[in-house]
Amino acid sequence: MRILAWTILVMALPIFAFAAEHEMETRCRPISERVGGDPGCWIIVSQPVGNLTKPLTFWHLDAYPTRALAEGAKGVHGAAVESLGKHWLLSIEDAGWRAPAGGERIAEIGPLEVQTGQAYTAQYMEAVFNPGMTAPAHVHSGPEAWYTLTGETCLETPDGIQIGRAGGQYVIVPGGPPMHLTATGKEQRQALVLILHDSTKPASTLVSDWTPKGLCKN
Repeated sequence: MRILAWTILVMALPIFAFAAEHEMETRCRPISERVGGDPGCWIIVSQPVGNLTKPLTFWHLDAYPTRALAEGAKGVHGAAVESLGKHWLLSIEDAGWRAPAGGERIAEIGPLEVQTGQAYTAQYMEAVFNPGMTAPAHVHSGPEAWYTLTGETCLETPDGIQIGRAGGQYVIVPGGPPMHLTATGKEQRQALVLILHDSTKPASTLVSDWTPKGLCKN
């Protein structure tokens, strides 16, 4: 019996090792650590946006022909980045705001609920997940939103699930509740992600006191 149990444990080890490695790969890391086109969640930049004076704000996405044009167009609440084959101007502004001419208007995502008078930082990420990849359960100290270019993502929270897909409804989740993310469908998920978080707190924190129900199935 002892030999049989040991044999089962040894056979299972590669599965457990793969699961742990798979989960680690999908935790967000600085893009400077990326090797080639590795899939995963990659932090592009953290941009302080300062105190916000209104309880609702919006994420504006514009694409420019060159990085220099995007840099020249950004305001105090904007960041110019290169991601997923485009030069982006990513801005936190009021509804209806428009970037300077020269770029292509891509999206306005919101409203994002924030606390007035509180300093916020915009953490922008590039998420590239192959179907079936997941992110561990976590919380954010502010709202999260993402713009999907390709593929599909299912986000589970205690309130249920949201599905984000290219050309579909934008995904927005407020700060606070735990969440678990799974890349669903058959196509690689590529998305730009924003976490607009309290500047005095981490953008993301792993949680162990909530277990998803497994509502997101590929």
